[in-house]
Amino acid sequence: MPIFTYQAKDADGHIKQGMIDAGNEQLAVSLLVDHNLKVVTIKRKRGLNFNLNFLNRIKAKEVVIFSRQFSVMISASIPVVQALKVLIDQTVSPALKAVVSEIADEVNGGSKLSDALAARPKIFSGFYVNVVRAGETSGKLDEVLNYLADEMEKDYDMMHKIRGAMIYPVFVLVGLTGVGGVMVVWVVPKLTAVIAESGGQLPLATRILMAVSDAAASYWWLVILIAAGLAAAVKYYGKTAVGRWQIDYLKLKMPIFGQLFQKIAIVRFTRSMNTLIAGGVAIASSLKIAADVVGNSVYHDLIMRTKQEVEGGSSISSVFSASKEIPSMVAQMLAVGEKTGKLDIILERITDFYAREVNNLVANLVTLMEPLIMVLMGIGVGIMVAAIIMPMYNLANQF
Repeated sequence: MPIFTYQAKDADGHIKQGMIDAGNEQLAVSLLVDHNLKVVTIKRKRGLNFNLNFLNRIKAKEVVIFSRQFSVMISASIPVVQALKVLIDQTVSPALKAVVSEIADEVNGGSKLSDALAARPKIFSGFYVNVVRAGETSGKLDEVLNYLADEMEKDYDMMHKIRGAMIYPVFVLVGLTGVGGVMVVWVVPKLTAVIAESGGQLPLATRILMAVSDAAASYWWLVILIAAGLAAAVKYYGKTAVGRWQIDYLKLKMPIFGQLFQKIAIVRFTRSMNTLIAGGVAIASSLKIAADVVGNSVYHDLIMRTKQEVEGGSSISSVFSASKEIPSMVAQMLAVGEKTGKLDIILERITDFYAREVNNLVANLVTLMEPLIMVLMGIGVGIMVAAIIMPMYNLANQF
């Protein structure tokens, strides 16, 4: 997104200067007017945008580290602008360093921290911005930033463990697929050619293997095109609202993994809600933000329906209790939290419980994957060996 530098007058006639991200100059002016600033000069900044958006992508881990360092400095009563300027030197990523520098300039020029963060939605989510805004409004920015950093670290750790656990099975499956492809395309044709020359009726397994091998050797380019086409079609379909919802629904219905996706969505929802409510954000607004954080269209729609019910005077648990995607324990605990006025405490306990469930489930999946992969390897090798050894054995018996 283009970056614009500006000079503008506030309501008191004081000159403010800073930088803002916007799609074009008109939008940048409109955003400044919304903040009661009268634009004096505005100019698009050249060169920096290419480095930020193309050469360097800001990773989630880098934002987590930035948030922790920022929260520590604010808790030590260091002014926001000074803390940001210190973080410019502390930040390793060139892209994030540039972003922090821009934010420091904008805040120093009179912008709110939350507005400066909101101008960069690809780096700082709506969840992040609203928590910071709530801290600014309540005057408890240090407490809110500490809490936000804690929750971001927990969420990052959980997702990092899940990705780490999936590395081994994915690596093994990719290796098996590669070895199997080499066998089918180059090795099997040479062996089956010798068997076919012997004449006689070949076993069904051998004939199937020969047909697959011939097709793979002759039409390998077509197989690649079909695979690439299917991948592109699924990716495109997944970007549509209906496709994304159906794919997310199928994820929840998958054997074994469905429970993992469900628990991850619940943890993200309850953790986000807990952070937002503790930061002073209204329940209806918290639900809207949490719906975008949860990462699943089925739960997004469910939470948005809940938001409408809450705005109509109903409780959060009214929609959850009737949904099959929400465990009854969660709905019941939320109902208790609303009745007792301790919703934040209940949300924290639900988050802790399901975070442990996710960790246990991931550990169990890794333990289960290892023997399952060995069994699949054995079946694959057994079929291939049988298809080749059986006719050779029959051929030897003829002499």
